[in-house]
Amino acid sequence: MTRNIIAELKPFETDIAAIRRDIHKHPETAFEEVRTADIVAEKLSAWGIEVSRGLAKTGVVGTLKGKRPGQKVVGLRADMDALNLQEKNDFAHRSVHDGKMHACGHDGHTAMLLGAARYLAARPDFGGTLHFIFQPAEEGLGGARVMIEEGLFTKHPCDTVYGMHNMPGLGVGKFAIRTGAMLASSDSWTVTFKGTGGHGAMPSRGTDPTMPAAAFIQATQTIVGRNVPSYEAVVVSVGHIAAGAWGSPNVIPSDVVVRGTARSFSPAMRDLVERRLGELGRSLAEAHGCSAELHYERRYPVLVNAAEQTSLAVKAAAMTVGADNVNPNVIPLAGAEDFAFMLEKKPGAYIMIGNGGTEESGGCHNVHTPLYDFNDDILTLGAAYWVNLVQLELGDAAAD
Repeated sequence: MTRNIIAELKPFETDIAAIRRDIHKHPETAFEEVRTADIVAEKLSAWGIEVSRGLAKTGVVGTLKGKRPGQKVVGLRADMDALNLQEKNDFAHRSVHDGKMHACGHDGHTAMLLGAARYLAARPDFGGTLHFIFQPAEEGLGGARVMIEEGLFTKHPCDTVYGMHNMPGLGVGKFAIRTGAMLASSDSWTVTFKGTGGHGAMPSRGTDPTMPAAAFIQATQTIVGRNVPSYEAVVVSVGHIAAGAWGSPNVIPSDVVVRGTARSFSPAMRDLVERRLGELGRSLAEAHGCSAELHYERRYPVLVNAAEQTSLAVKAAAMTVGADNVNPNVIPLAGAEDFAFMLEKKPGAYIMIGNGGTEESGGCHNVHTPLYDFNDDILTLGAAYWVNLVQLELGDAAAD
């Protein structure tokens, strides 16, 4: 069955790749995916799939009913947005928009789900209903959360929902997944240190917030090293520092802003990190005659795969590439995904598909880098995985 599905996908593999490269060439960032959404809606409609638009501004949902009787409803989700990043590739489908780039493979995710939609629309040999969910704004702005708030699962009820992401460093023809917490929560924090500032030649006449800020940056790593239990996984990183004016290095600034991110896999660790960031900032500021304020924003929750749906995902991947090429117990990853919001509402599973290369040998550029590109060699594999998953959820593949 799997071999036939892949063979039946091959005739329009070139079309899927062309869609992927066209989307890559014309990247659109969060909630601005108008052209991409038009392409998705046009393709779905041409294949006879009912189309609904407007959730989270640019979201698209395609609905396909199987020709067999069945009441179960399954959602399959792909993200559509690009990143604010300058591409450095020189191939023909490189971005035509300065400062915008598909550096995370959402162009490929969209194309793979479209490939599966085309196949299933022509062969709806299943019982129940499919919702093909094309989501905007995964990169930081929580498009999944917005779609849910605007009625995604009310207007398009789902019993279960699935997602997939490419993974550079995992070889072509391989999948990875795990039951339970698989991706970390993602939080943003800002600590603002306040002093009087002053003349660079007379620091004793004021209070200098750069001193507690510098100590704080180093102290953030004591949270992981001394407060987090050894069996927990937490990452705290500083990503932005702002103070003073470039043209006035002789002025001690009155304010220093330090911003960063925190990743963890449990509510208790989120609470701990937030508490310790505030304590460290305030205590170090006070020791230097300054003050500090913490703003902590809880953004994406932990992505938790349900046991039953993870088992089906493993079977679907094994049907696609063979059981030996599926890792069912991948180590949890510190990256975050707003698909976690959907998994908070519905049972489901999120799987990684290899984009090529290995951790040892390299061979591909990582996501969120200016030389990244989605590997077209996995488009058919990803589409076949979706089809196999549908057969397990709504068809008769499980009895084969």
